Amino acid sequence: MHAKPRSKSPVKPHTIKAPAELHPRNRHRGRYDFPALIAACPELKSFVAVNPYGDESIDFANPAAVKTLNRALLAQFYGVKNWDVPAGYLCPPIPGRADYIHNVADLLDASYRGKIPEVVRVLDIGCGANCVYPLIGAAEYEWEFVGSEVDAVALKNAQQIVEANPQLNIELRLQKIPAAMFLGIVQEGEFFDLTICNPPFHASLAEATAGSQRKWKNLGKAPRGKADAAQTESAPVLNFGGQGGELWCEGGEEAFIQRMISESRQIGQRCLWFTSLVSKGSSLTVLYRTLEKAGALDVRTIDMSQGQKQSRVLAWTFIPPASHERFSSVLSEFGR
Repeated sequence: MHAKPRSKSPVKPHTIKAPAELHPRNRHRGRYDFPALIAACPELKSFVAVNPYGDESIDFANPAAVKTLNRALLAQFYGVKNWDVPAGYLCPPIPGRADYIHNVADLLDASYRGKIPEVVRVLDIGCGANCVYPLIGAAEYEWEFVGSEVDAVALKNAQQIVEANPQLNIELRLQKIPAAMFLGIVQEGEFFDLTICNPPFHASLAEATAGSQRKWKNLGKAPRGKADAAQTESAPVLNFGGQGGELWCEGGEEAFIQRMISESRQIGQRCLWFTSLVSKGSSLTVLYRTLEKAGALDVRTIDMSQGQKQSRVLAWTFIPPASHERFSSVLSEFGR
């Protein structure tokens, strides 16, 4: 399958407006049902209390409480057992991660005109110690996942989670080339319907620290004195955790995704849709120009919203739109 010659007119990115709240299929659209969550994960009970508004909740500034809530959500809604992350590693909010999965599922559904193949293969670039995207995607849609990770400690933890949940079709691979995305991971003759990625958003440790301090303030935990300020400075990752490589890289998300775009061109005929989460709307202008130079034939931006938080998925393809529907048959010829 060959891409059409690049048009002289640049491809205009198409923005898909998401609902005001979470995706309609997202299981986390309502309030947390704490009795049900405690039934799925009894250790959550010790973290649940009635807040000033008279509702059951947890202290979202408490890393142990957040991690236990995640464990309960994954157990109740996705049947995931023995989920855990090492101290200091990223513990992402589950509802937002599920939204990414549902939105890219719609992307595939449109490309295949509702005839999504029985086997869908997805590559998660940087699955982390939490392995959340593969867990949710495999449980919700029975997709086959390959998760890559450059951090050996994170990969070992993710492997333990995968081994505890053999009902989910997830394979993990160590990325031995730190600066690479697909090189060293995508094997000869291997095809994917989709790639996903949650890139490090910040450009420096200082920027990551400032972002975490804003979260701390939003949670009502702003430092009130020198002692509190010193404690906040020494613990920049706070409730959701995160190692350096999970939170920041040189050049931030723009540089990271630009490298991904450049490298994706090399395997452009072996993946239908490349996607990445983009935290900052201001990053899109640069990324659109990079995609134009790379020769992307279709570019989509999927807006997402969770309360006050706004985010988006950037998606691009080197497969001509008219050929999307038959891409699955090409994959079948190569054993997917």
